[in-house]
Amino acid sequence: MTQASNQIPHGIEHIIVPRTRDIGDFSVMRVLPAAARRMVGPFVFLDQFGPITLPAGKGMDVRPHPHIGLATVTYLLKGAIVHRDSLGCAQSIEPGAVNWMVAGRGIVHSERSDAELRKRPQDLYGLQSWVALPKALEESAPSFVHYPSADLPEGDEGGLRLKVLAGSISGLVSPVATQSDLFYGDVTLAAGAVFRLESRYEERAAYLIEGTVEIDGEAFAPGRLLAFGKGEAVLRARNAARLVVLGGEPMDGPRHVFWNFVSSSLDRIEQAKADWQRDCFGVTIPGETEFIPLPE
Repeated sequence: MTQASNQIPHGIEHIIVPRTRDIGDFSVMRVLPAAARRMVGPFVFLDQFGPITLPAGKGMDVRPHPHIGLATVTYLLKGAIVHRDSLGCAQSIEPGAVNWMVAGRGIVHSERSDAELRKRPQDLYGLQSWVALPKALEESAPSFVHYPSADLPEGDEGGLRLKVLAGSISGLVSPVATQSDLFYGDVTLAAGAVFRLESRYEERAAYLIEGTVEIDGEAFAPGRLLAFGKGEAVLRARNAARLVVLGGEPMDGPRHVFWNFVSSSLDRIEQAKADWQRDCFGVTIPGETEFIPLPE
């Protein structure tokens, strides 16, 4: 469900309900981009995958695929995934940690379940987001950095637990190196607890993962992205709830998105499509032989 801003009270500009997308062994909930809202600050893409329990012998298998013009951000709530990329990085990510991969002018990566974990049923639950790069950095060198959970700041007070994944929120500053002014946080609320989303940034949103929250007495169920207008947003949990908050300053112009490519230039998108289709992307992942073909 999406509604026009003049129909939604309480300082909410849009309410976005994700669409379900099948990616093979399981489905994801595609939150951004949406018709009503293409971006929130630099966040141009947001998926929720799970919660799901994969049977023994099964796992996540996102085969090698390319990216340009963005940073990918993987954040798990349950389970584990092994990231491999064309820089030679191989990194397992677990709940609470952050994998921040800058594609820049081009990178290829895969995300798969660990071979040992496939031998038994495994839970999988998390978020995948993309952050568009400023125009000046769209063709920068690719990079990958893993931030363990213990390195990310947390606050816990009055039934509110806040973990800052990137940027700064409520005085807590993440060590994650970002390419633009943004914020991204994991918020857990006990029943009756309150989170106040400050109005520092022009574009802000909350994605509700679990539980019900209310704003000025109006209840909002899980699986909703609430994009806010100006002013502080006060969210109160009716029961135990979890959400992420994200946003930042508006980007320096619109972005085009095709498949895994993000760019301010349509010509650059076309070049990336041709490079991948003709096997001219110029990078490979050590140990990987599969790949995802360019969509028709």
